[in-house]
Amino acid sequence: MRVRIEADLLIPGRGEPIADAAVITDGGLITYAGPAASAPPSEAPAVKAAAVMPGMWDCHAHFFGMRTLDLIRGPLEPVAVRAVRATGDLRAALDAGVTSVREVGGLGVYMARAVEEGSATGPNIYAAGAVLSTTGGHGDLHSYPLPWVADYGHIAGDMRLCDGPAECARAAREQLRRNAKVIKVCASGGVLSEVDHPIHQQFTLAELRAIVEVAGMADRVVAAHCHGKPGIIAALEAGVRTIEHGSYLDAECAAAMKETGAILVPTRTIIMEILESKSAPPFAQAKLEAIADQHASATALAIESGVTLAMGTDLALSGIELPVSWGRNGREVGLLAECGLSPLAAIEAATATAPQTLGPQAPRSGLLAEGYDADLITLDADPLTDLAILADPSRITGVWLHGRRVKG
Repeated sequence: MRVRIEADLLIPGRGEPIADAAVITDGGLITYAGPAASAPPSEAPAVKAAAVMPGMWDCHAHFFGMRTLDLIRGPLEPVAVRAVRATGDLRAALDAGVTSVREVGGLGVYMARAVEEGSATGPNIYAAGAVLSTTGGHGDLHSYPLPWVADYGHIAGDMRLCDGPAECARAAREQLRRNAKVIKVCASGGVLSEVDHPIHQQFTLAELRAIVEVAGMADRVVAAHCHGKPGIIAALEAGVRTIEHGSYLDAECAAAMKETGAILVPTRTIIMEILESKSAPPFAQAKLEAIADQHASATALAIESGVTLAMGTDLALSGIELPVSWGRNGREVGLLAECGLSPLAAIEAATATAPQTLGPQAPRSGLLAEGYDADLITLDADPLTDLAILADPSRITGVWLHGRRVKG
């Protein structure tokens, strides 16, 4: 099926915008993107828009199917119920202009299968399977008996405790067995976990190297949840592809990221959503408020230092009326600009740069260019003049996935 879109402005994902432009797709791929005057003739009726750009990527989000930020509640709800809720999140993502998701822990490996076979309509999903955590680490459920949590990690698959290089290698292989496209580790403490501290390193260097090695043998990369500097440095030394959050990133961390080519996924959205809504459990709210300003400063420092950034939100809840819920994804673009990216660079972080967070698993996506996946969105105004447009699903007039219109 051929599609022709004519727009007042074409934002390619990387490079300068083009006025009075056209995009033509055929068979799920882009066959032309450039000035309308130079476009080949097309029998397809043209779709008119104020702006056209690649579909956005959310490189850090979770299909948990939960309606609370109290992670202790997760095991108390049937996985089937949470999966049904998450199908609504698929729709919310598309409506928000998100055509690809790097899902870094949750039900994503299962949601991806449902989307691929056509049982559900949703974005492309590149999932991690379970979050890998040390005992007592950010992925542990500290108020439950430890043996029960260990068993739950094997059964439900949202999180997996592992200690020592051999067990870490096995845990990574378990995620590959579930066809995970990326491996997620908690290299530092976190906010929503109960007793660990965000600044503390959790996995040892040897454990991290075992996970990176196993992932690399299957052409997968590792995404490392890191707030504190010790975890950031260890993760980079082990060879991870991305640093998630990076709250205590400093000049040394930034230099190491540039040297290794690692990408920062800051996730400003969840910070702001929790600050504004005060919706986290009291222990988590206190930890979040303690790091919020530091996180903004670290993100600004990374931008000033030339670290590569990709868009990720850490959104996880089901129900657009809730804070930290799917459908709010586009807010991250504006928040990255507030930290120092130009509007064009912020859109690049959400489009052209984003597939690089998958390493060898990256598809030809994120650019309006010949031969790339026909995943694109149209808007009712120029987002470069107001990035808030991307945060409002009602301003996104059309969404195409593999050349098929799924919104509008």
